[in-house]
Amino acid sequence: MQGLMQDRPLEIGALMRRAERMFAHKPVVTGTVGGETTAAWGEVIGRARRVGAALDTLEVPVGARVATFAWNTQRHVELYLGVPSTGRVLHTVNHRLFTRDLAHILSDAEADVVFVDRSLMATVWDVVAETANVRWVVVMDDGAPGPLPDDPRVLDYEELLDRIPQGRESTHSVTDENAAASLCYTSGTTGRPKGVLYSHRSIVLHALLLLGADTFGIRERDVVMPIVPMFHVNAWGLPYAALMSGAALVLPGPAMKPQELADRLERHRVTFTAGVPAIWRGLEPLLATHDLSSLRMIVSGGSALPETLSRAWEEAIGLPISGSWGMTECSPLVAAGRLASALDDRSADERRSLVGLPGPTVPLVDVRVVDDEGRPVPYDGSVSGELQVAGPTIASGYLGTDAGADSFTADGWLRTGDIATLDEYGYVRIVDRTKDVIKSGGEWISSVTLENGLMDHPLVQEAAVIGVPDERWGERPLAYVVPVTGADLDETELRRHLAGRVASWWVPDRFAFLDQIPKTATGKFAKAALRSRVRATDTDHRPL
Repeated sequence: MQGLMQDRPLEIGALMRRAERMFAHKPVVTGTVGGETTAAWGEVIGRARRVGAALDTLEVPVGARVATFAWNTQRHVELYLGVPSTGRVLHTVNHRLFTRDLAHILSDAEADVVFVDRSLMATVWDVVAETANVRWVVVMDDGAPGPLPDDPRVLDYEELLDRIPQGRESTHSVTDENAAASLCYTSGTTGRPKGVLYSHRSIVLHALLLLGADTFGIRERDVVMPIVPMFHVNAWGLPYAALMSGAALVLPGPAMKPQELADRLERHRVTFTAGVPAIWRGLEPLLATHDLSSLRMIVSGGSALPETLSRAWEEAIGLPISGSWGMTECSPLVAAGRLASALDDRSADERRSLVGLPGPTVPLVDVRVVDDEGRPVPYDGSVSGELQVAGPTIASGYLGTDAGADSFTADGWLRTGDIATLDEYGYVRIVDRTKDVIKSGGEWISSVTLENGLMDHPLVQEAAVIGVPDERWGERPLAYVVPVTGADLDETELRRHLAGRVASWWVPDRFAFLDQIPKTATGKFAKAALRSRVRATDTDHRPL
């Protein structure tokens, strides 16, 4: 027997219609290099509808990929809405990737139109110009200096919208919730970037998950500032969650310096913000000079959250940083840090540590941890294995016929490549990446645990650990450390610090001190670059 419920599609246009009726007055702020602009959700949605109509005039077909090279801005939000709501596919592209990866992505996705912030034109124009499938390049003028290319394909965003009368909409709409809505490529840390194709259904469900009280609890009263970039995994779905809930939205634009971010958090009384650990580390010295008492939740993701960093924020503003975990393939959120009621009796330090973990998994997403033979391990928080996930917000494959088929199990679960544990309360603890775990003398060493242990030292700003070949043990850990500016730090002190925190045989044989650790385009430690340094060394693997 079938249920007697209406069959209405979960699609982005439905979010726009509700917000237009109920939240048209709520502000959307965009930071600029010299200041900021303010609009309201009603205006943003109206302009998004004109974007869809403009794509009609450019003869962009339904299903075509519309690429964006853009910061977190109002115009980018307009594209987030106007492109998918008219049946096209929003294709956000990370301008920080290598040129060869950008060329592969634009060609692989067969991008038909590219929207570019003027401040990014110099960075991406050469690769865009050489991509044969790109018919139009629409420039969003953010005030950056410099001439534009003399190319008949180049159009101006505002002039394009001015051609569309107020109130005019696209002739296209979405009736199938499983239709493609958005495309984002992985960062390519384990090979060529692979395309993850989100559906309208997955985006709406993921946004709804972010409104859950035990997830992020995004609500109408919130002022949401996503510092995580909109060119990566839909800014963790936060623009859609803000639209769904009617929250005010504050977007940093290209003004990403710590002082600019801190000023904007304070001035707009932001209540919820999210970014990678490097952002929170950069803001830490400014906490004493800014009133951030409006914040109710600060979420960190992308890499492990150092305990010392969360402690520093809690001591400065009374609020620890919350952890999270996800992947491009997961829309991205799978787990969000919180304190389970069964753990209320823990000490203050233990509670902060628990909140800083990836945390319990979100509703609708199934997770399992399996051993090398594919058998589930006990959920005791101790036995580790590969973390695998499944659910309506999880990818079932990659764009292309055979791309990344080995990333999925025979029964349809996504193999995350992370080594993790699960406990009886659902807490996920990431032990390491399968490609980063170090096997020494037949036993595993967690690079993540070593990194967190090192970053718990007050004079360590950042630390990354990799395995290097060793004739006796197979592999041994090598630690790259960035000391706090002006700190007097040596190997002896670091070894003393690690004693008692990790097993004695885990302590790295060697330490290398750097001014900064190289990062990937998404802000993670670029361990491939560190391994390349090791390959360019003398016979005992000491860095040059």
